[in-house]
Amino acid sequence: MCGLKVIGSTAMIKKPSIVDLFSGCGGFGLGAELAGFRTVAAVDIDATLQSSYRLNFPHARTITGDLSKMDAESWQMILNGLEVDGVIGGPPCQGYSRMGKSDKDDPRRSLLGHFFRTVNIIRPKFFIMENVEGLMDERNRYELENAIQVLDKHYVVLEPMIVDASLYGVPTKRKRVILVGYDPEHITSLTAEDFKPTEAPTITVHDAISDLADPISQSKDKDDFGWGGYAKNHDLSAYAIRMREKPVDGLGWAESLQKQNHGLISGFFDTQHTIAVRKRYLETEPGTVDSISRAKKLAWDGLCPTLRAGTGSDKGSHQAVRPLHPEQPRVITVREAARLQGFPDWFTFHPTKWHSFRMIGNSVSPLLSEAILGRIRKRLELNNIDSSRKVM
Repeated sequence: MCGLKVIGSTAMIKKPSIVDLFSGCGGFGLGAELAGFRTVAAVDIDATLQSSYRLNFPHARTITGDLSKMDAESWQMILNGLEVDGVIGGPPCQGYSRMGKSDKDDPRRSLLGHFFRTVNIIRPKFFIMENVEGLMDERNRYELENAIQVLDKHYVVLEPMIVDASLYGVPTKRKRVILVGYDPEHITSLTAEDFKPTEAPTITVHDAISDLADPISQSKDKDDFGWGGYAKNHDLSAYAIRMREKPVDGLGWAESLQKQNHGLISGFFDTQHTIAVRKRYLETEPGTVDSISRAKKLAWDGLCPTLRAGTGSDKGSHQAVRPLHPEQPRVITVREAARLQGFPDWFTFHPTKWHSFRMIGNSVSPLLSEAILGRIRKRLELNNIDSSRKVM
């Protein structure tokens, strides 16, 4: 356990349990919770990204550390004999991304293998790995195939699936690779068909953010999360109604929940633009790209493009291009980005816009995660019923 910072306990777990690797702020984990699982441990090397996890998942045990250095003894001390139902995680994708230059020497590429090594140690009933589409490119796929070879042979691994979040109720066009594996002693015959999206209406940008109030001025208080609210006298879409719902028991930061009771939610700080930039943004047509920043201007009846994370301080602290608001001459706020990614209003990120956008851009959409893990939860329940009948 040397070098690991562990907060929380794994005691009193009643729901099917999840371990969340490369957890970031918790998009994947939130989807698991919404699907009826309970996160018992979450690991990430970036303490800033994980600060949001600690706020929003107060019941979970958070471990700030390097997964590549965590061995069987480490996990024994963390889990204390607890049987884990599932392992989820999205190893860092920058080494495989089609955005920018894919670096075959990026040391983060080795973390793919450590994901599967950790699955062997924990021995869950199933696992789900998420990554960018570029992982399936010819120049990268061999690494996935090699990494899978370390898995214990009793796991059945489905062919990688490319899923589009917009087909699962997310107002963002975001394609990702999902890899599912399971232990046939606990789950029977999962196939790719089990994870196909169901027929559902497309959620538009208007559905997602039109009920949010205008941004507020940036505060000088470094601990201010930018508390704003809702537009008055506004018809709510079914999506907006869902985003406003309170969390299930055990989730959420107490201060955020209290403020939400008074109509306040986080992430409303504005971004200052020059007069010339505002004029240019205003003249950009919805659905097109600004000629200089290359930021896409959202259209009310369209989808948001994939939200990008930018880079951490170790990679130069570069800020990702943020989409433009459909009407106002500005980039979107943190809360608008969160809505477009599928995060509910009670979810809190970071006082700074830069870290908040990194959290959102790095995350799995909670709604996509809920849809995928919901299918597995149902299969687990069916298997438990069958097992009970056999015992009787």
